[in-house]
Amino acid sequence: MGLVIVLLVVAAVIAVVVVTTRRRRARELERKRAELEPVKKLAFEDITALGVDLQDFDVEMAGKELDVGARADYQRALDAYESAKFAGDRIEQPDDVKNITTILEDGRYAMACVRARVAGDPLPTRRPPCFFDPRHGPSVADVPYTPPGGMRRDVPACALDAERVDAGADPDTRMVMVGSQRVPYYQGGREYAPYAAGYFGAFGPMDVMFMGLMFGAFGGFEGLGALGEGVGDMFGGIGEGVGDLFDGGFDF
Repeated sequence: MGLVIVLLVVAAVIAVVVVTTRRRRARELERKRAELEPVKKLAFEDITALGVDLQDFDVEMAGKELDVGARADYQRALDAYESAKFAGDRIEQPDDVKNITTILEDGRYAMACVRARVAGDPLPTRRPPCFFDPRHGPSVADVPYTPPGGMRRDVPACALDAERVDAGADPDTRMVMVGSQRVPYYQGGREYAPYAAGYFGAFGPMDVMFMGLMFGAFGGFEGLGALGEGVGDMFGGIGEGVGDLFDGGFDF
């Protein structure tokens, strides 16, 4: 009789553990879905924006003679758009967005290369996208900027935003909805970390530090711990130590 009672108790405990685990997994799945929706929307907006810019680019390049290099870069931009659309249809988790924004960054740089070749200019240096809105394409300069409630930092900016900041005007910042408020994307929360990592994460160790400035000192992503999650996959083991790097290793 005692053995039966023990077995019943063990069975009851196992049942509770199984139910609790399933509920926890269901809550985690729901949380991930909720985090995915806004950043997925942002990614699709960026894909559409590249498509519109390519249409305008086609008009811009009409009648111009393209050499072999220009044609190759043009095709690279078109391929980037198609690849981004393909990847967009298969987004299942926030980290999938990182791949899309990496593709979009490359497509916009390819467009800049076509313009340079057609104008007879040297190919542009590969720089991070515009901090204020990556859809603006590659940055042309670093400008000092103080976000509301933040610290003054040098950030990469496109030509138009560099002019705005230099003139004391507000840059054309990408805004996102967080609850009922519109905030800059870099203050949108940790779910936007993969979105930014795709755009900015491929520019070497110094840009890991830049990411920390964006989402740590600028008040986004709930501190630098989320930064480590957002870029960890791309940099292997480096991402796990980003928080420590900024907390103790450097004086900005």
